[in-house]
Amino acid sequence: MAPSVRVRRLTEQEGQKLQRIVRRGTTSAVRFRRAMLLLASAGGNTVPVIARLVQADEDTVRDVIHRFNEIGLACLDPRWAGGRPRLLNRDDEDFVVRTATTRPAVLGKPFTRWSLRKLTEHLRRNLARPVRIGREALRCLLVRRGISFQRTKTWKESPDPDFDAKLDRIEYAVNERPDRTFAFAFDEFGPLGIRPTAGSCWAERARPDRLPATYEGLARLEWWANRSTSLGGFDVRVTACVTGSDWTCDAVLEGPLPKDHQEVFDVLMQVDPVFTLHFDEGSEILVNVVTVGENGCLALTAHGSAEPVGS
Repeated sequence: MAPSVRVRRLTEQEGQKLQRIVRRGTTSAVRFRRAMLLLASAGGNTVPVIARLVQADEDTVRDVIHRFNEIGLACLDPRWAGGRPRLLNRDDEDFVVRTATTRPAVLGKPFTRWSLRKLTEHLRRNLARPVRIGREALRCLLVRRGISFQRTKTWKESPDPDFDAKLDRIEYAVNERPDRTFAFAFDEFGPLGIRPTAGSCWAERARPDRLPATYEGLARLEWWANRSTSLGGFDVRVTACVTGSDWTCDAVLEGPLPKDHQEVFDVLMQVDPVFTLHFDEGSEILVNVVTVGENGCLALTAHGSAEPVGS
């Protein structure tokens, strides 16, 4: 049997960028769907499951995965274009990029950084290899080739020289020996800012009567890509209890989910386990969802400093 199509291992920078695109949901629909597709594939999901999640053809999913394995994150912006023949060939573009990434002082220029006007003028007057290009075409070329005007940055990566080898052993144990593997994951929670809406009563000054706020009933978990696109909704029975500034909320998925719905729920949990919890009376809250035990048991915690609306 031929191996299933899957994206290569993501680098830390690639994973962080894909997470930002999915969580913000403010980019184009094409970039969003492709970012979610790549994250779902990196999580070990099969092509049919991913196709149902992003509502695309299975061949399209395979093409995007192959394209990412070839050119990386550049596949998020497909080059669908027509028009007249290009005036610059690939060698000319490479020459422009090399010039833009070279310090002007190295080329004998009396300044320290290129602007679009200075770079355009230098390319036009270069006696060894003149290149005629306008400022806007130059800007688009640099953006297309991943060149941006930026300051020096530093970042952190694992200093362990055996990082890749250790990660290979972990992936082998999880994928090939799941019955003999125990996995431990560590994460941290942000501040739990949820609190009950204050009521009113007659009481001694500075000593109001404090009662626990408890809710039991049906609710619905929804995963929203943006303000107008929901990729999944699941009915749950919740038990939420708020006392002072502390609160707890347990939930159970209503009934056994159909296989395709369960696959979509699992993919969404892998991509980003942040759902919107809707109550019957119209209130809602953004929550982090954690699977505990079996039979659809979930634990919900507030996401960031979100507070219940209208509860």
